[in-house]
Amino acid sequence: MSGAIPGPDGGLRCPWGLSTEDYVAYHDAEWGRPVHGDDALFERLCLEAFQSGLSWITILRRREGFRAAFAGFKIAEVAQFGDADRERLLADAGIIRNRAKVDATLANARVLVDWPAGELDELIWSFAPDAAARPVPRTLADVPAVTDESTALSKTLKKRGLRFIGPTTAYALMQACGLVNDHLADCVAREASGA
Repeated sequence: MSGAIPGPDGGLRCPWGLSTEDYVAYHDAEWGRPVHGDDALFERLCLEAFQSGLSWITILRRREGFRAAFAGFKIAEVAQFGDADRERLLADAGIIRNRAKVDATLANARVLVDWPAGELDELIWSFAPDAAARPVPRTLADVPAVTDESTALSKTLKKRGLRFIGPTTAYALMQACGLVNDHLADCVAREASGA
């Protein structure tokens, strides 16, 4: 598996982050940076669930459509969506029109709206592993798809009533939201992510 490779500016980056301009921007400025806030983490949970079985670029390129369709992923607003909203979402070409994923997003919002403010953030971040105890990945082969922490996070979220968040999706969330730093050792974004 490949280590970091030169990007358009000559800086070394994770190979996956160089396949499109969209990925370069996402890799450099977002992926692996700490994300906090219940609504912001709800958005990431939803988008990672919609990504399941698809390429992340498919979701990334439709992210603004998702934000418009799901009221900016404000938990309190999405929790109020009814049958007409569900039908609207299933007809919206700006998102992924997967019935199970739409239903899970609406159901998850209805669960989360009853949680105290900050609880989702606190719960997710409680599964961040000790960065000092994790080896720094040198190649893509060193980056896991699932960890003990992501499995535990998935089980806890499911136990609390959330749907469509398996261990692989939970780990993708942990990577994207900075709970772990899986930028490769030589990647220019590794130090900037701060995880």
